[in-house]
Amino acid sequence: MGGWLLVFIAERNGGRQARQSEINTGRRFGRCATCSPTSRSYLVVRARACLCSTPSSTQLWLQESSFGDLRAPQTHLSRIVELFFCPVDIVWLFALTTDDWKYESENCSSRQTDWRFIVLLDCIFSCFPVCQKLTTDCRIMANYAVKVESGRAGEDGKPSVGPVFRNSLARNGFPPLDPDMTTSWDVFRVAAEKYPNNRMLGWREIKNGKAGPYLWKTYKEVYEEVLQVGSALCHLGAKSGSRIGICGANCPQWIVAMEACNGYSLICVPLYDTLGSGAIDYIIKHAEIDFVFVQDKKMKEILSSTCKSSRLIKSIVSFSSTTGEQNDAAADIGIKLYSWNETLRMGEEYPSEPLPPQPHNICTIMYTSGTSGDPKGVVLTHESHATYVKGADLFLNQFEDKMTTDDVYLSFLPLAHILDRMLEEYFFHNGASVGYYLGDIHALRDDLMELKPTLFAGVPRVFERVHEGVLKALSELRPLRRMIFNALYKHKLRWMRLGYSHKTASPFADMLAFRKVKARLGGRVRLIISGGAPLNPEIEEFLRVTSCAYLTQGYGLTETCGLSTVGFPDDMSLVGTVGVASTFSEVRLEEAPELGYDPLGTPSRGEICVRGKTLFSEYYKNPELTKEVMVDGWFHTGDIGEMRPDGVLKIIDRKKNIFKLSQGEYIAVEYLEKIYKISPIVEDIWVYGDSFRSMLVAVVTPHEDSAKRWAEQNGHKGSLCDLCKLEVLNKFILQELKTVAETNKLRGFEYIKGIVVDPLPFDIERDLVTPTMKKKRAQMLKFYKAEKRLPSKDSASGDRKKKTKKGSETYKIYIFKVLKRY
Repeated sequence: MGGWLLVFIAERNGGRQARQSEINTGRRFGRCATCSPTSRSYLVVRARACLCSTPSSTQLWLQESSFGDLRAPQTHLSRIVELFFCPVDIVWLFALTTDDWKYESENCSSRQTDWRFIVLLDCIFSCFPVCQKLTTDCRIMANYAVKVESGRAGEDGKPSVGPVFRNSLARNGFPPLDPDMTTSWDVFRVAAEKYPNNRMLGWREIKNGKAGPYLWKTYKEVYEEVLQVGSALCHLGAKSGSRIGICGANCPQWIVAMEACNGYSLICVPLYDTLGSGAIDYIIKHAEIDFVFVQDKKMKEILSSTCKSSRLIKSIVSFSSTTGEQNDAAADIGIKLYSWNETLRMGEEYPSEPLPPQPHNICTIMYTSGTSGDPKGVVLTHESHATYVKGADLFLNQFEDKMTTDDVYLSFLPLAHILDRMLEEYFFHNGASVGYYLGDIHALRDDLMELKPTLFAGVPRVFERVHEGVLKALSELRPLRRMIFNALYKHKLRWMRLGYSHKTASPFADMLAFRKVKARLGGRVRLIISGGAPLNPEIEEFLRVTSCAYLTQGYGLTETCGLSTVGFPDDMSLVGTVGVASTFSEVRLEEAPELGYDPLGTPSRGEICVRGKTLFSEYYKNPELTKEVMVDGWFHTGDIGEMRPDGVLKIIDRKKNIFKLSQGEYIAVEYLEKIYKISPIVEDIWVYGDSFRSMLVAVVTPHEDSAKRWAEQNGHKGSLCDLCKLEVLNKFILQELKTVAETNKLRGFEYIKGIVVDPLPFDIERDLVTPTMKKKRAQMLKFYKAEKRLPSKDSASGDRKKKTKKGSETYKIYIFKVLKRY
C-alpha cells in the first residue's frame, strides 16, 4: 500500500445519530532528518473521537489519508493513538507495516477509562527508538510575516538596514479602519450603543475589613457618567485641547475620566509617581495641566508643599469624597476641590453635548522614563488608538477561540502605562467586562479567585511568582506524584512541539495535573499576555504547557501605542521570541556598528526600527529628541534585536544604558551609579540587572582609605583584598547603599539588593572600561560572570596600583549567584 494509511476510530452510537467524530490525523507529521523514505522512519499518529453518552453499539469509521512515500517500519508499533474523551471503551494500537496496516484493540472498562493502562502503554512506547527530532521543512508551518522590502547595504554615511517585514494580515497593505471607528471616543461610543446592558466596569468594596464580591456598572451607566463628568469639566472652564491629569490606581473613575476627555476633545495626561519622586510635579508643569482627577490616597502628594506645580491647577476632582483637611489644604493654594458625587451633580445641572475629536487630534500625552532623569511626553493621537484596537481585533479573530461579550479582564497593570490602557479599550470595543483589583498586588490572587477572568495580562515578574509557587507546591509533594507531574509535563510538551495546540496535546494531563495551575489564575483563563519586558523562555514554556491557556508575548513601547510585534499562541517555535510585526506595523533592523551588529549578517542583528499607523506623533515640547529617534518615518527604539529569515524577532540587547526589570519598570543605570557613588565607601560601582529579574545587584570598588578606616573602627586588619573578603564589610557597604537610596528618595526597585566587592578598580588592562573611562558593560558582565583572579595578600597590600600575578589566589565572583541569592 506504499504510503497509504487506514485509521480506525471507535465511536459508540445509541439510538440517535452519533456525534460527529473529529479526526486529527497527520496534522503534524514528519520523519527523522537522517532517515530515507526506504529506511526506518516513523509516522506520528494522533486521533480523537467525541463519544455518545448512551452507547449501545460500536461502529467503525474509516478515514483515509495520503502521506506520499512515507513508510512505516515492518513489525514496529509507532505510537499509541490516544482517545482522551470519557468514557472511552477502546484504545486502538496500530502495528504498521509496509504491506498492510494491522490493528489490535485493548478493551478498557465499559464505563470508566483505565488511565493507568494508557499511561503505562505511553511509557512503554516512549522507550521505543522513535525519532523525536523532525526537520522543520517536514512540518506544516504558517507564514506569520511577509517581507515587503529587501535589505540594503549602507552608503554615503548611512547605515545598512535589513529587510522590512509586515504581518501577513497586511500582506497587500494596511487594512482600512471602520468608518464608524476612527477615534478612541468612537471605540467606546459604538460599544455603549451596541451593548448598553452588558457589564462594563467592576470593582470590590471593603466592608468590615473584608473585600466583597464584584459590583458592576453597565455600558449605559458608564456612558451616562461620562457625559456628566465631561459636562462638569466644560462648566468649570475646560475647552477643547485642555490637558486633564489623572492620578491614581486603576478603578472605574479612572476610565470615566479618560472617556470624558475623549468625548469632549480634552487631552488625557496620566500622572504616575513611579517615574520618580518629582515626576508628578514635573508633568503638571510641563504639560500645563488645568484639571486633575485624584485618588484619595494620592491627594496628599498633589496638595503637598513639595508639589509646587499644583498651584497651576484650576480644580481637583476626587475619585471619592473629600475631607475637611483636604479642602483646607486645597484652599490654601487657591484650588477648588470637588468630590466625585459633586462633579456628577454639576454635570447633571449644566449638561453639555459631547464634542467628538477628529482622528488627528491628540488623545493622550503619556509620560515615560527618560535617560536624563526627566520623563518624556509621548503624544498619541486618536487615530493611533483606534488603529491599535482594529489591529488587535483582526489578529485575534484568526484563532479558533473568538473574543466574546462574556470575556472578563482583570486590570492591575497601571492604566498610566500603554499596555493596560489598550487592552481595556479592546475589551470595550467588544462589549466585554473589565474588573479592577483592590490595589494590593499581594492580594491579587484573591481578586483572581473572585473575578475569574478569561484574559490575564501581566509583566514577567507576575508570571515568575506563579512559576515559583507551582515549583514550591511540587517540592512539597511525595516523590511519586512529582514524578507523575514531570512525566505528564514532558508528555504534553512533546506533542506541543510536534504542532498540537495546548487543548489537544494532552487533555488527560490537563485534567490530572495542570488544571491546578490554571486554578491559580482563577480557573477560566483562556489567554495569557506577557508584556513590559521579555519573559524568561523557561517560564514561557512552562506556562504554555501547564496553564491550560493560550500564551503570547510581544514587544512594544509607549511610542508604538502598544505592541509593535506579537507572538502567535501555541507555536512552540516562537518561545523566547517576541513574534512578528503586529497588524499595522512594519519592522526592520538597522546597523549598530559601535556594538558590532549587522542586519545583513548571519544572524541578522541590529537596532529595532518600527514604522506604521500606530506610532506617536512627537515628544511633547521636545522637537530635538523627536528628530533624533524618528528618521525617514522609522522610529528607532534603542533596542537590539535578532531577526529570523521568517520575520520572527528576538530581543538581545539595549543600545543605550537603560533597560526594564521583569516587573516592567525602567532602570537608568548611569543615573543610579552617579547617585550611589555619593557614599564615602564607594570608589566606583557597576549596577546590573536584566529583564528576567526583579531587582538590581552591583559590583562595588571600595574607597581604600574609607575601607581601612572602617576596619580600624571595627577591629579588622589586613590588606584591602583581605577586607573585601569579609562578609561584614559586604553588609556594611550594602547598608550604606540603602541609606543613599533612602536619602535620595529612590524607588524600591532602584535599591541594590546584593553586591560583590572587588578591591581592584575597573581598568583598561582587564578591558572593563574604554580609554575615556566609560564602562564596557557587556564586557563587565562577561568578566564578572566568570572566575576572576584577584591579588593575594602580599601583592594587594599598600598601593593598589602595584598589581602582580605572582602568588595570586583564586577568588570567585559570580554576578548571577548574587542575583539568585537575593
